Amino acid sequence: MRPLALVNRLFLLASISCVSYAVQAADIGVVGLFPGKAVLAIDGSGPKTFAVGSKVTDDVKLVEANGSTATLEVKGKRQVIGIGEYVSRSAPGVTSSVTLKVNPQGHFVAQGQINGAMMTMLVDTGATMIALPASDAVRLGIDYKKGQMGMVNTANGPAPVYRVKLNTVKIGDIEMNQVDALVQETGLPFALLGMSFLNRTEMRREGEMMVLTKRF
Repeated sequence: MRPLALVNRLFLLASISCVSYAVQAADIGVVGLFPGKAVLAIDGSGPKTFAVGSKVTDDVKLVEANGSTATLEVKGKRQVIGIGEYVSRSAPGVTSSVTLKVNPQGHFVAQGQINGAMMTMLVDTGATMIALPASDAVRLGIDYKKGQMGMVNTANGPAPVYRVKLNTVKIGDIEMNQVDALVQETGLPFALLGMSFLNRTEMRREGEMMVLTKRF
């Protein structure tokens, strides 16, 4: 895994809540999130606030919302997305995909779940695997020291890493099982969404948007 330049964690996370959002026809995007409410943009229209339980459109219902994600039921199928992501109402269920928008620092940030717990990850195609700070691994209940130990170079010198298997990784409508990851004890301020997840998707860059479509 190549070293990643350190980014201020608070500034990065703050940028997620400030990211602007553009959607295409037949898309519903998340613009803002609050406990029990979500601000959504529908088919490119202006943002509108919906409470949990509300019908967003004839075939879409908001079933859950918190400070980080919204759960939408699209034609009977639930999809979890964060700010800067959207779901498509065209042919749902045929493919699993999610669209991310670049943040002001030029990075793609994905709001997802690891082993069922919420996790914000920076997309990094140079990382061979998903990489987690040890503090996040502990929060997720991962006994990472049982994993295979190795070393990586960081901006502050060599740091120990432990190779583990993640039971589930979910980004938007894409969910994968038994995904390889590295847990790093020092020198990693936030989680990286690396190629152990990304290489199982088709990645397509469209200007300031990145579309991930599950391949297997």
